[in-house]
Amino acid sequence: MRRRLINSTLSVVLVVIAVFGLSLFIVETRTIESSARDRLEAETARLLADVESRIAAGEPITAETMGASAPPDRQVVIDLPEQPAIRIGASAGDDAMESRQTGMHGETVEVRQPRSVVSNEISRMLVIILVVSLLAVAAAALLAVRQARRVSAPLTDLAETAERLGSGDPRPRHRRYGVPELDRVADVLDTSAERIARMLTAERRLAADASHQLRTPLTALSMRLEEIIATEDRDIVKEEAAVALAQVERLTDVVQRLLTNSRDPRLGSAVGFDLDEAVAQQMEEWRPAYRGGGRAIVHSGKQGLRAVGTPGAVSQVLATLVENALMHGAGTVALRTRVAGNQVVVEVTDEGPGVPKELGARVFERTVSARNSTGLGLAVARDLAEADGGRLELLGLSPPVFALFLSREAESGGRS
Repeated sequence: MRRRLINSTLSVVLVVIAVFGLSLFIVETRTIESSARDRLEAETARLLADVESRIAAGEPITAETMGASAPPDRQVVIDLPEQPAIRIGASAGDDAMESRQTGMHGETVEVRQPRSVVSNEISRMLVIILVVSLLAVAAAALLAVRQARRVSAPLTDLAETAERLGSGDPRPRHRRYGVPELDRVADVLDTSAERIARMLTAERRLAADASHQLRTPLTALSMRLEEIIATEDRDIVKEEAAVALAQVERLTDVVQRLLTNSRDPRLGSAVGFDLDEAVAQQMEEWRPAYRGGGRAIVHSGKQGLRAVGTPGAVSQVLATLVENALMHGAGTVALRTRVAGNQVVVEVTDEGPGVPKELGARVFERTVSARNSTGLGLAVARDLAEADGGRLELLGLSPPVFALFLSREAESGGRS
């Protein structure tokens, strides 16, 4: 492209120089010839006037007396009546330019100039035109190279940016080139890069959230299946199978919620639900795991509370808190329900060492973990709570007290 830009620019300049140079040469040639002819006529008229004045004064007219008046680079021929012609200067040749004028006494003055004088002047003019043309071509070549670099370098850079986007590197470069059209392309590429970066971030976050949110129901389902395998009591098998089916439904609900949030996080299905049922469900699901670890899980507080939210999301938040208490806590885990103004609260606490002081509220940040874990659980749980219009807070460090705040269903809403 750079070569094409240079060639096209030089072609235009050469055409312009050829057209105007040829026109200028023709005009200047005619001007030089016309000026030479005018000068000859002026010299002839001057010499004729000198001859007439000498005749009137009775002075002799000879080559010696007229030599001072005759121009040195021209041939002068003075023809007087009844006298031989007087010749002054060297012969101008057969193709010389000449001017002839006749006076009132019959005398004739002829001035001749060699054609080479005009030819030399035309040659000098032609050399000047050629030199100026060469300088113009050189300047045009430099400007063409500079302009080609100015255009081709940004295009190469934009191509590299597009290649980086295609290879999975969506970082915007924020480079501008001083050319409006190219800057517009750069703006579009930067905007696309930012959009792709947001999409990739959302996809990675969705994948991380999905893996973490599905892990807890799968763990509970695995425990139920192990109970089924370990027992031969048909009634226990039916009971555990029913719980396992509930876990499958919960998995379906988690997947559906993930897909909904990935399309639009504002979409939700908040309804009034019985908070005791959600708490009891989690206690029933996690009691075998706590029993296997020699620990207990208990429930206390106000009964009969109804909250507004998404039951599946609330169950996922509670499952995350209970699982964290099982993995990182110690002793008995207690779930307590209470009322705080127009909100209902579920507190989860255990008898373990709690959350280190240096973490504090940062425990809800992604990738932040006090132990060897992903650091996603509490961050995802807080996102789920906020999506339902609630909030998840750390009320105490040691012993650890996590509290889930949800809107309380109005009494006039009835029970469903």
